[in-house]
Parts: sequence; structure tokens; C-alpha cells
Amino acid sequence: MADLHNDKFRIGSPEQTGGGQPTTDIPVPSEETPNAASATRSCAPSSDQPVAPQPATAPDATGEPERAPERDLGRDPARDLGRDLGLEHAESEFVHPADMADHLENLSLEKQVSTLSRMSKEDAAEALAELDESMVVDVLENLDDDVAAQIIAEMSPDDAADVLDELDENHRDALLEKLDREDSEELRSLLNFDSDSAGGVMNTELILLEESFTADEAIAHIRSEMADKESPYYAYVVDGQQVLVGVLSLRDLMLARPGTIVGDAVAGQSVVSVTYDTDEREVASLLSHYNFMAMPVVDNEGHILGVVTYDDIMDIMHEEASADMLGMVGADPEESVDTPWLESVRKRLPWLFVNMINSALSASVVYMFEGSIAQMAVLAVLMPMVANQAGNTGQQALAVMIRQLATDRFDQKKAWMAVLREGKIGIVTGLAMATVAFCAAWWFTGIAAVGGVMAGALLCDMLLGAVAGGSIPLIFRALGRDPAQASSIFLTTITDGAGFFIFLGLASLFIL
Repeated sequence: MADLHNDKFRIGSPEQTGGGQPTTDIPVPSEETPNAASATRSCAPSSDQPVAPQPATAPDATGEPERAPERDLGRDPARDLGRDLGLEHAESEFVHPADMADHLENLSLEKQVSTLSRMSKEDAAEALAELDESMVVDVLENLDDDVAAQIIAEMSPDDAADVLDELDENHRDALLEKLDREDSEELRSLLNFDSDSAGGVMNTELILLEESFTADEAIAHIRSEMADKESPYYAYVVDGQQVLVGVLSLRDLMLARPGTIVGDAVAGQSVVSVTYDTDEREVASLLSHYNFMAMPVVDNEGHILGVVTYDDIMDIMHEEASADMLGMVGADPEESVDTPWLESVRKRLPWLFVNMINSALSASVVYMFEGSIAQMAVLAVLMPMVANQAGNTGQQALAVMIRQLATDRFDQKKAWMAVLREGKIGIVTGLAMATVAFCAAWWFTGIAAVGGVMAGALLCDMLLGAVAGGSIPLIFRALGRDPAQASSIFLTTITDGAGFFIFLGLASLFIL
């Protein structure tokens, strides 16, 4: 996620806005890195202090001031670019990366490439990090490789790894070759992690403190590191082997007495961390449970590797919620309105065929009772009401269970107790609806037996729907499948088939 707290995001490139010098190639990071932070780097070049904006004129080699290039005083390229994009605040120099990304998404691919090429590399990197993944791929494939590599070099490591992971292998390798050696190796290392794991979403830009630092030394170290880090929330205390021994919030450091040793401040602390192979959903659950702003990621020996921040977790939770919603009805979790329609057809057809087969099973149940329906046509009128009501009951249980599985850790005993709970809900709601159905069917047909059959079938099918809705995600999880995957299709098959069978079977026994 792009740093949301940058205060110098400008529409135009530096040479357009009269700011600092333009970036012409990818700078090599300084080799003088404090020992405590040797495990971390930014993909973008860093220095101990922020670089001040260059004045409009600077002395040349002869000592004479160099004249700033002449420009049309009546026009400002940065504002012209803002007006071209239709930005509401085109007269302002500041545009938030997310707002810039929103406007870029409304442009044609050609204009997206042109706009990003005209922006400074740092600003382009921030905007690119906010774009939809499919758009990022299209933009990078059409950008000049040198320009694309410079933009990637300015991105935070986790964002850069996410972007590169979407590219085909040949293009990814070509861009990595154009980065400096250290940045390239770091990104290759991040790309080796499973994209759905803590290692795949972690950011390696973090602040490490040695145990021997005093509070004052720690604050000075943080101040020197802040310029090229993504809004740190915590400082991580490590020993000589880079093993994580404690975590300090910046507030705790500021309030610490002068001379306090950070190692003593975290002594006895029970550090909450995750290993690099922890599923991203588990990381999201832990962050939510502990109300942390960031979660440290370690290897199996406890060496700190990076940190997962809350903004990345928000993106993950949004993506998972969308994937669950799409998966419930058999749509591909990665599908969006920007997906080519032929690809959507290819992804949807298999589940539609499955749904047709399941519907055929329900139809065969109705066919079994063809004679009963012929004798009393009103059964065909009332039959869909039973199946529909049970289907809605099941969908409610299904949604609650999938949400629970997505947001909370669920042991086996608690999971099946939740199914029992859904069964109780199904009985009570079923009794309520059965009472209404009995009265309505008796009044509609004038036959009390029809009302009784309607009530009994509705109660049984609603109970079945509630239990099935709670059980199907658990069964899918036990089989190693996504609990949300096409759950709705299988639930509908159960409630329709069983509803028709129970209703027509009871009618054949007690009415005909």
C-alpha cells in the first residue's frame, strides 16, 4: 500500500513543476546502513536525511549561478495535467495517490501510460500502487522497461513484489535485471513466498533497534530512518543475531526516561508474531484480535523478516469478502467488471453445468409425484413456497457460517456447536412460518389437511436448510476446499429436492 501520509505528491514531474532534479536512472542505495537496520531496505534509494528541494538556480562549475530554464509564465504543466485528468483540485499542487489512481482508471490505456511517464517516478509509484491489479499489468506492459523499472524502484518492497507477481515471468525478469543488485535480490526473495501467506504480504521496511540502545539513541536512530520508511507504528528490538526480542510503540519511546535501555524496557515481554508461512487470513484475524497496527513476521528461528501493516490487511479482508461472495454463487473470485467477457463465460460455465445437473435431480423428484400433482393441481402452486422458504433459511445460515470462518479461528467442537445453533434457529423459525402457512393454505384451499401438509413440510425443510447451510462450508473446509466455493448451488439442490419430496410425499400419504 502506498504511504498515505506523503505530503509532496505532485501531479507534474519535478522538471515540470520546478521542483527537485528529475530522476534519470535508478540510484544505488548507500552501503552505510546502521547495524540494527541491516535486515531491511527500501526498493527506493534512501539517505539518512530527507533531500531538500533544489533551488530554481544553482551555481555551475565556474561558480556562476545557472539560469533556470525559461517557461511560459501563463501556464503550469502540473495544473495542465490535472485539468487533463479532470481532477477537482487541479489548481492545487497536492493530489492524493488514491485520487490520482481513481482518475487514471477512467483514462484509456494510452493516456494512462502517457500520464505516468510525465509524472515524477516517486509519484507514479504511489499512484501505480493504488491501481487495480489488472490495470497495473496493462500499464507496465506498455511502459518502456527503463521507465517501468525506475517506477518499481520507488515503490515499497511489498507493493513492488505484488506488482511484479502479476507479470509474466519473462517480463518480470527483464524488469528485475534493470534494478540494482540489492533491490533485485530483495524482490526475488519476496516473490518466493506464497502470495497468500504473511511472507507474501509483508513489508520489509521496518525500524530495528539494538538491545543496547538507550531511549535517546533509539529516538535519534528512528529519526534518521524515518525518511525512507513507510509510516512506522512500532520499533522492533532485536539481539545480535537479529532475533526479535520485543516491540516498542513510538509513544512508549517518547515517554521513556532518558537513559532507559530499550532491552530492559522489553524484558519479559511476550512478543506476538507470525511466521512467514502463516495464512494471510490468520494474520488478519490476529491483528483484529489484538488491535495491533502491524504484525511482525519471523522465520522458524525467530529472526525478524518484515511486518504486515493494517492497511494491507484491510485490502486482504476486502478481497477475501469479495471472493467469498463471488464463490458462493460459483463465480470466479478474481472476476470483475473489467474481466474480458469471454473469460467470464469460460469460468462460469462449469458451475452452471453443475447447477443444471443438481436442478435435474430436483426435477426428477417432482416427476416421481406426477400422479399426485395431476390429482390436486394446487400442490404445484404451493410446492415452490416450501422450497423457497427453506432456501432462504439456508442462505442465512450459510452467510453467517462463511463470515465466521473468514473472520475467526474455529476449532472443530465450536464449529459443530454453531451448526447445532443453526438447527435450533431453524426449528423456531420453522414453527413460526409453519403456523402462518397452515392458516394461509387452509384459507386458500378450504382443506385443513392441505394446511397441515404445508406446515409440516415447511417445518422439516426449513430445519434441513438451516442445518445444511451451517454444515456445507465446514464440509468443504474439511475437504481442503474454499468454504464459500459454490456453497449456494449445493444448498439450493438440497432444499429444493428435499422440499419437493417432503411436501409431495406428505400430500400423497395424508390427502390423496
